[in-house]
Amino acid sequence: MVGGKGAGGLENFSVAPSPGTGFPWGIPLTSRTHAVPSSAPPAASALLRRVVLPFAAGYFLSYLYRTVNAVLAPEIGRAIHLDGSDIGLMTGIYFMTFAAAQLPLGILLDRFGPRRVESLLLCFAAAGAFAFSLADSVPALVVGRALVGFGVSSCLMAALKANVQFFPPQRIPLMNGIILGAGGLGAIAATAPVQAALHLTDWRGVYAGVALLTLAAASFLWLTVPDRPQAAGAGGLRVQIAEVAEIYRDPGFWRVAPATMLSMGSFMSIQGLWAGPWLRDVAGFTPDQSATGLTVMAAAMALGYLSVGAMAERLEKLGVPAITQGAVGMALHVLALGAMAAGWSAAPLTLAAFYGLTGTACSINYAVLTRRFPLRLAGRVNTSLNLTIFVAAFIIQWGLGAMIGLWDKVDGRWPPMAWAVGLGVPTGLTLLALLWQVPACRAEKP
Repeated sequence: MVGGKGAGGLENFSVAPSPGTGFPWGIPLTSRTHAVPSSAPPAASALLRRVVLPFAAGYFLSYLYRTVNAVLAPEIGRAIHLDGSDIGLMTGIYFMTFAAAQLPLGILLDRFGPRRVESLLLCFAAAGAFAFSLADSVPALVVGRALVGFGVSSCLMAALKANVQFFPPQRIPLMNGIILGAGGLGAIAATAPVQAALHLTDWRGVYAGVALLTLAAASFLWLTVPDRPQAAGAGGLRVQIAEVAEIYRDPGFWRVAPATMLSMGSFMSIQGLWAGPWLRDVAGFTPDQSATGLTVMAAAMALGYLSVGAMAERLEKLGVPAITQGAVGMALHVLALGAMAAGWSAAPLTLAAFYGLTGTACSINYAVLTRRFPLRLAGRVNTSLNLTIFVAAFIIQWGLGAMIGLWDKVDGRWPPMAWAVGLGVPTGLTLLALLWQVPACRAEKP
C-alpha cells in the first residue's frame, strides 16, 4: 500500500497486480504492480484537469517545437544561408539532445516525480527558443535547437509516468492517447497557424512567442499537478542504473523496439521537416498548399493518437493483443511511406492524411513494454524506448538531408530520384524490423 494522501488531496492508492497476462517471449507480468484506485478514488474529472491537462499542454509545445521548422525553414534560410545538410542538422539536433537526456531522465522521473522534472526542463526549452530567435548563424541556430530538444525531452515521458501513477492499467492506453493527441494538436498549430503568423511577424517573433508560452506551461504544471508518492524499493542510484541495463538486456524489449524506433523515428523526422519539401517537389504544391497539406497530416496524426488509445482497450477485450494492433498499424504506415518514396502524387492530401493517421500506430508499444516491468521502472522503460526512437529520428532526419542533397536542385526542387532513395531507405528498414517483431505478435495471447 502506498500510504497516506498525496499532495492536492488525492486519496490513498493501493498497489495491485496488473490484470494482464505475461509475455511468453520474455519476463512474465507476475512481477508487475500497478497503482489502482482504492475505495475512494479521486474523480476522473479532477485527474483529467490536474494531471492530464497540464502534461498535455507540455506535450503540445514539444510537438510544436518538433514540427515548426517544416514551415519556418524556408524563412530561416532566407535570413541565414542553409543547405540541405544544414537544415537537417539544425532541425535534427533537437532529436539528438532529446535522446541524450532519456536515460538520466528515466532515473530522475522515477526518483523525483514527473511534476518537478518537467517543470524545470521546460525552462531550458524556453531559453533555447529565445536563443534561437536571436541567432544569426548556423552554429547559433544549432545551439538554440539543442537546448529546446533537451528542455522538452521529458514532455511525453513525464506524462506517461504520471498516467501510470494515477490511472489503472486498463485506462493507460486511452490516457496516453489523450497526451499524444495533444501533440498532434501542437503539430497542427505548427503548420497553417504558423504560416498565418508569418504575415504578422517573422520566424524570430514566432520562436520568441513560443518561448513565452513555454514558461507559462512550466508554471501551470508546477502549480497544478499533485505529487504522487513513489513505490517503495526504488533503491539507490547504482541500483537504478543497473535496472536500466536490465531493461536493455531483456530480449522481449528488443523484439518490439526496432520496429517502433524506425517507424516513429522516420515519422517524426519526415512529418516534422521533410514532408513539406516533399509536397513542394513531388506534389508540386505552393508554400500555402504545402502548409495545408502539413495541416491535414497533423490533424490525421492527432486523430490517430486519440483513436489508438481509445480502440486499444476495446480491441483487447475482443482478443486482439495490443502488440498486434501496433504491428498492423505500422505495416499500413510502411505502405504510406512506400507510396511517398515511389512518388505517388495522384491524391497528395489523401496520402498526407493516411501517412499522418498510420504514423501513430507504434505509440501503443509504450503501454506494451511498460506492462513487462514493475511500476517503479515505468519511467525508465519509457525513456529506454524513447532513446532508441530519438536516436533513429536524428539519424533519419539528418541522413535524409544528406542523401537528398546528393542531387542538385532543378528549378528550386530536388528530383524524384532523390526522394525515392531518401524515403526508400527507412521504408525498407522498417519493413525488416516488422518482420523481426512477428514472433512476439504470434506468441502473445489475447
